[in-house]
Amino acid sequence: MRLLLLLCLPIWLTAQSQVSISAINPKYLDGYWPAQWITHPTASRKEFSVQHYRKVIELAEKPSRCIVHLSGDNRYKFYVNGQMVCLGPARSDLMHWNFESVDLAPFLRNGKNVLAAVVWNFGQNRPVFQQSWETGFIFQPDAAQFKDWKSDKTWKVLENKAYSPQMEGIWKMQTYLVTGPGEGLDAQKYPWGWENVDFDDSSWQVAQQIWPGVPKTSNTEIKWGLEPRQIPMMEATAQRFASVRRAEGANVSADFLAGKSPLSVPANAKVNFLLDQGKMTTAYPILTLSGGKGAKITLTYAEALFEKEGRLVKKNRNDIEGKIIKGYQDMVWADGGNKRRIESLWFRTWRYVEVQIETEAEALSIDDLQSTFSAYPFVQKASFSASDPRLQAIWETGWHTARLCAGETYYDCPYYEQLQYVGDTRIQALISLYNTGDDRLMRKSINEFGNSLFFEGLTQSRYPAATPQVIPTYSLFWVNMLRDYDLHRSDDAFVRQWLPGVRSVIDWFLSKRNAKTWLVENPGYWNFVDWCFPNGVPDLQGGSSTLTLQLIYTMQDAVELYRNLALSQPHMQAEYEALINRYNVLIPQLKAAVKRECYVAERGLFADTPAKKKYSQHPNILAVLTNTTALANQAPLLRKISSDTGIVEATFYFKFYLFQAYHKTGLGDLYLPQLKPWHDMLALGQTTFAEEPDPTRSDCHAWSASPNYDLLATVCGIRPAARGFRKVRIQPALGDLTQVSAKMPHPQGEIAVEFTRQGDLLQAKITLPATLTGSLVWKGKTLALKGGAQELSL
Repeated sequence: MRLLLLLCLPIWLTAQSQVSISAINPKYLDGYWPAQWITHPTASRKEFSVQHYRKVIELAEKPSRCIVHLSGDNRYKFYVNGQMVCLGPARSDLMHWNFESVDLAPFLRNGKNVLAAVVWNFGQNRPVFQQSWETGFIFQPDAAQFKDWKSDKTWKVLENKAYSPQMEGIWKMQTYLVTGPGEGLDAQKYPWGWENVDFDDSSWQVAQQIWPGVPKTSNTEIKWGLEPRQIPMMEATAQRFASVRRAEGANVSADFLAGKSPLSVPANAKVNFLLDQGKMTTAYPILTLSGGKGAKITLTYAEALFEKEGRLVKKNRNDIEGKIIKGYQDMVWADGGNKRRIESLWFRTWRYVEVQIETEAEALSIDDLQSTFSAYPFVQKASFSASDPRLQAIWETGWHTARLCAGETYYDCPYYEQLQYVGDTRIQALISLYNTGDDRLMRKSINEFGNSLFFEGLTQSRYPAATPQVIPTYSLFWVNMLRDYDLHRSDDAFVRQWLPGVRSVIDWFLSKRNAKTWLVENPGYWNFVDWCFPNGVPDLQGGSSTLTLQLIYTMQDAVELYRNLALSQPHMQAEYEALINRYNVLIPQLKAAVKRECYVAERGLFADTPAKKKYSQHPNILAVLTNTTALANQAPLLRKISSDTGIVEATFYFKFYLFQAYHKTGLGDLYLPQLKPWHDMLALGQTTFAEEPDPTRSDCHAWSASPNYDLLATVCGIRPAARGFRKVRIQPALGDLTQVSAKMPHPQGEIAVEFTRQGDLLQAKITLPATLTGSLVWKGKTLALKGGAQELSL
């Protein structure tokens, strides 16, 4: 979502001002708020609108602590005395609408103060990820001494007519680009200084009260079911462009890029220049202007430049010669004022930004153009290095990809959709756990997919979202995400709440079996498996081996979940055991059906359907992961599908499951050669990993960051050996590497490994948290591991 341009001070203190949920007065978690949702009295509540809210307050003495709770629809930015305090709400749905809790004390002063917010609604052009009831804002002080500050009819409001949605750049892309409109701002209509205490708001209108603040469980109907934000505020780090790649009509100097000197554009001139960030970014661009009344400035954002022929043809991303830029655009019409600082409300994604300037009768000064990087504040605690230096570039690029695909939710891609899909998110969550140890966004995503469960028993495939979409296979992967969480964290209560959803997903799939073959047959909705198939869907006629095997894969994880949690819920133990027994009967029957209907002995492969005419890697990978094929056949099967060019090959997304099958069967040494497509992307100048091999739409796609999991989990072989990561199993697969060093966070501390290999001889230095035990496995031999540092030879 890219929102409208706004005057904004450069200092962001959101992280410092945020307070924990434990600091919230409990009455605001389960009862009516005294504060009211407020809106503009005459503006449309459903259509495009940008609104400013203000309330002036007097303080005899600055408080040492002043906690407040606030939210808006669609989104808001909040200021105190001209300084931005926070932005939100954290993305959610109407039933679970987030509010932020912050301490205003650092921003307040003795005497007159102003509370100010900008709230916007993009109406019919709002991003697909954005749910909305109607335009509104709510502000609730936590303590009684500040109760008169609450949002009600004492607040004033202005609808800002300076803004307009810009869609032309999006339409020209001719692809699925649904992150909201581009932005237009007519500076001559803008109420400059509106967020400052001395601004004259006498012409503003009285805000209209529309609804009390209510948690979802406390009212007869739900508009915004208020819940506290569960994640930290986003990172905000200043950054500057790396270079000017081309310029027409002006000399764009290095001093301008560094913010040391302005760019002067004479009257009646046309200027065009292309800026290169040096790598992909997600950021808020900040443009500072002086003079130039009537001048038009257009910013076009792109992940890469395009060849003139071919809709998605990009080739080497570093090359610009003969290429054109396409993408969403922001536009500003200057008002001639001095030092007009304009910052976007919502972030843009780019590597390249083209700036087009057309002046009229007055010269224009571009005083500065920079940006503020924004993403979920992950801190990478893991590291990886190896004797092959090329892997360092994959490690760093994978982490950069993962970072740009994580904000208030995980994103599939930051430029085109910013939607949280289960298929991407499962991989992203494991990357987060292994690289940072931060599980908060994983928990939020599991909850959100659980919240999307609908009457048939499935989750939505992407959520939160305004437009429903169902990919049944993604509902299965949601169950696998719960199992992932259970393996890596000790939190029975969190997992337990979603066990009814686990059952409903599996029951839905079991109801879609072909009565004759017992295979899951075309069950409806979008049966996406991988982009290597037409529209992502394999042949389903007569029943699908892939869908059936994925059902088995998920049922096996469900058995473990029910078994593990039965003891902690004595009153549910009988029901869980009945489900376990039922699944343990059905799983062998489903395996037998797949082997009977789809296994082709002459080729030693599982076909996609009973017709046995189409073959792909996918059912064969799942046959290994589920033990549908005999243990003795698993390694030969994987070797066959890894070299057989006559079958459909998995793309970046589903290769994740191929790599898990390698690890399972002791074939982890095959992993590193499979990274050739990732090396190829780097050779094309890509600074993040793409959705699929060229030609690709998205140059930054979450599922392609999987090496940042597998370099630790497959090459180093570090995996949980018990629930909650209470034990560890380390089974390195070094391939041709002679040396590897790595570390990763663990719930009890840190796991560090150093491997040196000479032929089949492994020298290992391993350090585990003090109370963690486990095993080291190498070439069929196993040694016990204890807490602390140890050196071993195998």
